[in-house]
Amino acid sequence: MAIAHRRIGSGPIRVIVLHDWFGTSANWGSALDYFDPEAFTYAFLDYRGYGDRRGVPGRYTLPEIADDVLALADELGWDTFSLIGHSMGGKAIQQVLVRAPERVEKLIGLAPVPAAPYAMDDTTHALFYGAAESPENRRAILDLVTGNRASRHWVNRMVSHSLEVSLPEAFAGYLASWQPLDLSSAVKGNPVPVLILVGEYDLALTAEVMQSTWATWYPHTTIHTLPGTGHYPPHETPVAFVTAVEAFLRT
Repeated sequence: MAIAHRRIGSGPIRVIVLHDWFGTSANWGSALDYFDPEAFTYAFLDYRGYGDRRGVPGRYTLPEIADDVLALADELGWDTFSLIGHSMGGKAIQQVLVRAPERVEKLIGLAPVPAAPYAMDDTTHALFYGAAESPENRRAILDLVTGNRASRHWVNRMVSHSLEVSLPEAFAGYLASWQPLDLSSAVKGNPVPVLILVGEYDLALTAEVMQSTWATWYPHTTIHTLPGTGHYPPHETPVAFVTAVEAFLRT
């Protein structure tokens, strides 16, 4: 069975794009309008239990995402490709790298979860692990990662979207997979070129966090802070986000 995905462009530079914990292949804001369709081909994948694949059963784990990415690449006829991963998707692209390092040309992490377990105190653990069933928890997380500065209307729309397009069991399952997973020893020293994009106002996944994690493990890492945005540059500063992505992929 073919793996449903959203495709933009038909250019020679091939990229598979993985969304965040709250999002889908459709939830990249107006950035979807600004990708260069002549130079690039982007394949945006929904995880099992999300978006166009909401009804596809699964284990809801990062290894399963990696399996689906590689199966999609095979369907597309892509021997090699680059990867973009947002937040949770940033850890998922590392799982793909561990599985098939010879196929990955470049990594772009957008406010990406690092390869090591994501530490949580008791309060944060309750907030995140309660979010599968609680819209208020989802709202509080979104408010935090956008620096307590995004409009209530936008935050509410993001919460509503996440509730509508993902199964609660998938939402919970992916968290239980990405939060404790430790890929750090498997990726340490990997020579793949890496670009890390962080939002100026992201209060969780900061440039300092990236410097002590991604830059430690990957010797060819560039960290770039995007001004005027928190955790969601495709929504908050879409042109700046796309410009940074495509400049890195072209080099």
